[in-house]
Amino acid sequence: MSVETKPEYSPGLAGVIAGETAICWVDPNAGLMYRGYDIHEMAQKASFEEVAYLLLNGELPNGKQLAEFRQQIAAERLLPGPVTEMLRLLPSTTHPMDMLRTGVSMLSAFDKDLSDNSHDANIRKSIRLIARVSTLITDGWRISHGQQPLPERPDLTQAGNFFYKLEGKVPQDWQIQMLDTIFNLYADHEFNASTFAARVTASTLAGIYAAVTSAVATLKGPLHGGANEESMKMLEEISTPDRAEAWLMKKLEAKEKI
Repeated sequence: MSVETKPEYSPGLAGVIAGETAICWVDPNAGLMYRGYDIHEMAQKASFEEVAYLLLNGELPNGKQLAEFRQQIAAERLLPGPVTEMLRLLPSTTHPMDMLRTGVSMLSAFDKDLSDNSHDANIRKSIRLIARVSTLITDGWRISHGQQPLPERPDLTQAGNFFYKLEGKVPQDWQIQMLDTIFNLYADHEFNASTFAARVTASTLAGIYAAVTSAVATLKGPLHGGANEESMKMLEEISTPDRAEAWLMKKLEAKEKI
């Protein structure tokens, strides 16, 4: 006599193994690992370019490889003219994530490797995205605030150039290290909603730009990357440490989400 089994329902895919990766995993003892390297070490000692190279190629670069990789990124930072013009056409009230999503999608039209989905072509497209997403953010921010975008600084690292294009001055070493740490911690997003969205899109062979556009659109949500934005609003509302407890108790009493 056979026993009829019913498909299990797993809300949010809880407990479901939806994919495997050799890029990032959480070790029960060591914590988060990038390609076998402790994230704490990467965050404190590595530059963003070293971590990006590691994630793309599976190994840390030597001195020559790192220098060449930095040159490749610096050479790809400049946005196509129509993309910059698009940034100027957007309302100044456009949410930065909407601007980024639109910009990434538009960049695909100007990539000579767009229809080539080979591994080497995807690496080249990844380098362009690494370089140009930074420029989309800095140029988009300046334009939305009534300022002119600043020229690229190929002599600066990715973190240094990002700071310069936002602030208009060359950063100090500690500021570069701070940005490198932030970039490194966000370099791999494990298997969160945006990563899952990117993988679903990539599985249809839609291409890397379509996958990243899906990821950015998903990341905006207040239950995902948008939570960081809400956290900043919360900190601004609290304003000082001595007000934190009273603010928290008020929210709890009102049964509001924190």
